[in-house]
Amino acid sequence: AVVSTQSTGELGLLVLLLFIFSVSFGSLMYYIEHATNPQFNSIMQGCWWAIVTITTIGYGDVVPQTWLGKIVGSFVLTLGIVFLALPMTIIVGKFSNVYEKEKDRE
Repeated sequence: AVVSTQSTGELGLLVLLLFIFSVSFGSLMYYIEHATNPQFNSIMQGCWWAIVTITTIGYGDVVPQTWLGKIVGSFVLTLGIVFLALPMTIIVGKFSNVYEKEKDRE
């Protein structure tokens, strides 16, 4: 509980970045894919694809078909791995600090 209250700023930033990335890359993928790929029939469908790709869930229900879409998809997937790894280092660092303080109190 202590770690989660100390990390609210970082977790809030994570949610904000997820929103910004999903809208940006979802819109980009819609404009790249909508002419040739009926799966990208709206920007919201592109945002759904971006959220699923950034969070590395990867349902496979919406996939890019053009070569440019696949390149952007690869970039978004790589960004998602980094996006999920960076906050973990912050949370682990906060946990370590709290653990050391609790250990020193005893």
